[in-house]
Amino acid sequence: MSLWNWYNALPPKTRLVAGIGVMAYAAGALYLSDKAEETFGLKATEEDREKLRKAIPRITTVERDNDR
Repeated sequence: MSLWNWYNALPPKTRLVAGIGVMAYAAGALYLSDKAEETFGLKATEEDREKLRKAIPRITTVERDNDR
């Protein structure tokens, strides 16, 4: 029995509770990771952001001659 079949065999109320539980876990993890980042001093500085901006490749458009 695959995981999807097992999940579909659950009653709708149970699936709802499981879905809400997963979303709550994800929201809590996002909140706690931000707090841990601040606590351990790993928050990005302006210098870090500038380095990242320089590292990201830029895309430029070039006019194309359509005389073919």
